[in-house]
Amino acid sequence: MNLYQLLSEREAVGDPIRVGIIGAGKFATMFMSQIIRTPGMRLDRVCDLNIERAKGNLQAAGLHAGQIKSSLVNHQPSSDEVLLTSNLDDVLNTDLIDVVIESTGDAIAGASHASTSIERGIDIVMVNVEADVLVGPLLAEKARQNDVIYSLAYGDQPALIVEQVDTVRTMGLDVICAGKGTKYLPDYHSSTPETVWDYYGLTRTEAELGGMNSKMFNSFLDGTKSGIEMAAVANATGLTPPSDGLSFPPCSVEELASVLKPANEGGVLTEKGMVEVISSLNRDGSDVERDLRWGVYVVFEAGTEYVKRCFREYGLVTDESGQYSALYRPYHLIGLELGVSVASVALRREPTGIPRSFVADVASVAKRDLAAGELLDGEGGSTVWGKILPAADSLTRQAVPIGLASGIEITRPVAKGDLVTWKDVRPGDQQNAHELRREMEKQYSG
Repeated sequence: MNLYQLLSEREAVGDPIRVGIIGAGKFATMFMSQIIRTPGMRLDRVCDLNIERAKGNLQAAGLHAGQIKSSLVNHQPSSDEVLLTSNLDDVLNTDLIDVVIESTGDAIAGASHASTSIERGIDIVMVNVEADVLVGPLLAEKARQNDVIYSLAYGDQPALIVEQVDTVRTMGLDVICAGKGTKYLPDYHSSTPETVWDYYGLTRTEAELGGMNSKMFNSFLDGTKSGIEMAAVANATGLTPPSDGLSFPPCSVEELASVLKPANEGGVLTEKGMVEVISSLNRDGSDVERDLRWGVYVVFEAGTEYVKRCFREYGLVTDESGQYSALYRPYHLIGLELGVSVASVALRREPTGIPRSFVADVASVAKRDLAAGELLDGEGGSTVWGKILPAADSLTRQAVPIGLASGIEITRPVAKGDLVTWKDVRPGDQQNAHELRREMEKQYSG
């Protein structure tokens, strides 16, 4: 509760936290709009392969063209100039950067960027949850060994859920379930970049004019992003993933404690202590009243009759038994909140969420019948979607993780709805992310 005071002290002595960004998309742009207004931290340099787009986003965030430089000569920490570069080494410079933000959204590139940052001793905030789920437990361990802070990104839903879980556990209450809301119907799993805008009520032309990425938005819709985010939560908290993927039960905020409890008590969970995503749509397509589409939640148990009475006395909404209740946050502010991670990492040496084990994985599932010779097109594409599974099951079944399911060839038919396994594909060019993944799988194979 004193981060702003600590930032103000850094500002007063002229020693702001120096921040570098890799990937200047929407999330990063939202953060850039706030860092220029926050004392005690400054945006020093930004790396993106698309310089013109990044320049436009920097200006949209509030910088004027004269502040955006392609080189910084005699750089001084108090300068209001920002280096915009396509050279990664310009950002991953230990002498100039305190915290790097990885926000490319590309699992393979992000894993490599994070690994390099850790090797060079630079703290990293991982907006790239795709890379975190692919190899995050290994990266977190490497960071600990190298005295580097590796952190999930505050403002993104996983870190906010982890915060809620930590708060409830610190109160001495048992967490029954934690997760988020989304818009979901079962047929969304078959959605492709060609059909996605129909579900959003947009034409392709309208989406393109708005600069909307069809694969990214399709990942939100087809269940992949939900699986990825819940895997990140599971790996950070130890909560259990469902054995056969998320069930997305329709649920209002008033029903959280009634729905997200064990099945033998009238809920939908197979056991206590799980992750789950709730839908803002009923299965007939109608809207759930008072939904949690943009928010996060945690369900917890009273544990004793005295605490049950406290729940009742202080007006908590509970299930019929009075034993279960919930806290929820109706919105998340994405990159606008990211400064909390930067400040926590740099000033407290504390992550806003970190993978502590390999509990959950996200496996590739065929969206349609796949034939030999086809190439997988990865997250949000037309060939596969990502399904959360217990990590042990995913490894045993040799499932292709969604983060590596791009540009690799199918060698034998895979039926719609089946897992795509390493026996079904011919891997393409191997990169650093593949090596990290193999190392992590070997470490956790027991």
